[in-house]
Amino acid sequence: MSTFSRFICFFPAKKLHNRFLKDAAIITKHQYRNVHAHHLFDKTPHGDLYSLNSLIASYVRNNDPLTAWNLFVHIHRIRSDLNAYTFTPVLGACSSLSNSNRGQQVHGLMIKLGSDSGIVTKTALIDMYSKYGQLGDSVRVFDEMGFKDVVAWNAMLSSFLRHGFPVKALRVFEAMRKERVEFSEFSLCSVLKACASLNAKRQGKQVHALVIVMGRDLVVLSTALIDFYSGVGYIDEAMKVYCKLNRQADDIMLNSLITGCIQNRKYDVAMSIMSAMKPNVIALTSALVACSENSDLWIGKQIHGMAIRQGFVSSTQLCNILLDMYAKCGKILNARLVFDQMPQSDVVSWTSMIDAYGSHGHGCESLELFKKMGEEGNRVVPNSVTLLAVLSACGHSGLVEQGQECFALFQEKYGVDPGPEHYACFIDILGRAGRIEEAWRLFHDMVDSSIKPTAAVWAALLNACTLNQDVTRGEFAAKQLFEWEPTKPANYIALSNFYAAIGRWDSVDLLRSIMKDRGIAKEAGSSRVAIASSNEN
Repeated sequence: MSTFSRFICFFPAKKLHNRFLKDAAIITKHQYRNVHAHHLFDKTPHGDLYSLNSLIASYVRNNDPLTAWNLFVHIHRIRSDLNAYTFTPVLGACSSLSNSNRGQQVHGLMIKLGSDSGIVTKTALIDMYSKYGQLGDSVRVFDEMGFKDVVAWNAMLSSFLRHGFPVKALRVFEAMRKERVEFSEFSLCSVLKACASLNAKRQGKQVHALVIVMGRDLVVLSTALIDFYSGVGYIDEAMKVYCKLNRQADDIMLNSLITGCIQNRKYDVAMSIMSAMKPNVIALTSALVACSENSDLWIGKQIHGMAIRQGFVSSTQLCNILLDMYAKCGKILNARLVFDQMPQSDVVSWTSMIDAYGSHGHGCESLELFKKMGEEGNRVVPNSVTLLAVLSACGHSGLVEQGQECFALFQEKYGVDPGPEHYACFIDILGRAGRIEEAWRLFHDMVDSSIKPTAAVWAALLNACTLNQDVTRGEFAAKQLFEWEPTKPANYIALSNFYAAIGRWDSVDLLRSIMKDRGIAKEAGSSRVAIASSNEN
């Protein structure tokens, strides 16, 4: 048994079983209030395991992971003959549920029952740990596998891409080639995504050549190729891929091409494609996302007009993107108008509007909208992203006390436990207000809560120390930050600013020399909004 498996199994079997029984007791108390659940659980003891496994899988397929989990816990309470076909869909349910303890409990039980050795269950474990943000655990499960099929390799590719490690994803692909694993279309799509994120034009073209040489279905991979070529600025190559399909393009592919054209500012081509096809919500939403990224107000307004003419402004998702586009283009009144006219707003709508006010320095308006969100008439419950938007708004406007109140309110009223990103934001607020001791106390509270500090937390502490000339603790924060992100240019700039603030110019010069030797360049800043005329409101 590996070290990782021993770690997962640190609970004795009896304690692990009792943990499930406790969950089952809670479930029984609440679920029996529901007639359907009562009927379902009454029948489970009499069903054969194959049928029960199928039932769990059906709930997962129908996007109802909580019911799948509840059913599994109830089955575990009354039966002991669970097998790999039970655990595989349950792991899928755990991937969709936020509490990672569930997945770890299931993994531990699988090891106890000897059901963790199959390729399918191992692959499900890789995916589950990846979705929990525990990439290291995904890698360990993958390394423990003997034979690895293409699905397992693909799961590892997806894991690295999900966590923002495209270089490692390409290394996985190279390992697949060395192992002579037969690629699937999914493998090649993932590699193209990695190439696009790295702006690796040559490697992406090599993948395209590989697709042609291997005789892969170009229709299946065309959207990924269009996304790649659009992402690296080769929109003409993307158009060639589209033209070679001989009218086999579907809406997904056309939506991708429209987005690529707008990203590369080929507006006439994008509008021509949209005019030739029957516009759909997804196409307009994708186009608006590109407008938002490019701050292209003029084309965004054209798409807004098209959405109104087609009757698509009833789509909450499209209106959310419209709101975001106007906010990023500096048109806060337009954003609020879209928000007020939405037929149905969700938590994304409220959070986006709160963030829009905050990013433009209107902290009081952000807080007022947040309070309105919490009123009884609005059935939208704030989440962790809302908390981050509120804290950010307080930070932009210097509202320290209000930020402190919101930090506590989210835990007490909404049950939202702050994560490292929230602590980083609040530490930054305190640091800017000159309350350095409170910032460090908050950091220690975070550590005491078993929340591991991230690079963002250390960066916030370093910035607080810079503003307050806290030399000793600033150097400690800088050391931790560089262990997390040794090659990020912004970290060198932050440390350089710290040394400059305390008058250590020799260290500033040394950092600049190190950046030059390592080829680390300061990221250039830019600001651009494309508008139709200078007299717009």
